[in-house]
Amino acid sequence: MGVVSYEFETTSPISAARLFKAITFEADKLFPKAAPHAVKSVELQGNGGPGTLVKINFAEGVPFQYVKHHIDAVDEANLTYSYSVIEGGPLGDKLEKISFDNKLAAAGEGTLVKSSMKFFTIGDSTFTEDEIKEQIQRMDGVYKAVEAYLLANPDVCN
Repeated sequence: MGVVSYEFETTSPISAARLFKAITFEADKLFPKAAPHAVKSVELQGNGGPGTLVKINFAEGVPFQYVKHHIDAVDEANLTYSYSVIEGGPLGDKLEKISFDNKLAAAGEGTLVKSSMKFFTIGDSTFTEDEIKEQIQRMDGVYKAVEAYLLANPDVCN
């Protein structure tokens, strides 16, 4: 098994606290509303904290049927959360899991999101930078839809 690490940063016009709430504590309700073209439903097994399993069922037309996450850590005071993709989605026959460590920080009236990703390959498999960028682009599509939903609905996730 090998590990491929990748760092990624993006910004959002949504405040850090509101965005954190939306993508951690409200994702099961918000993702299907904000991105019905991509997310059919979200199922939780647990209370949303560490140890919780999150299954995201994708809409028809998305290349994956579902993805299952394991919540590793949530720190609301510091706006950090960590999770691992453990089943479905982009894992295929190349990846054992993908781990994400995310930190949100205020940036003006919006947010700077820093993500540290680790792709754990199976055996001698490789995972290229182009494949990583493809995964980021898919995730970014859902996050941009969440941003648009929050901007259009200022009372949600306050």
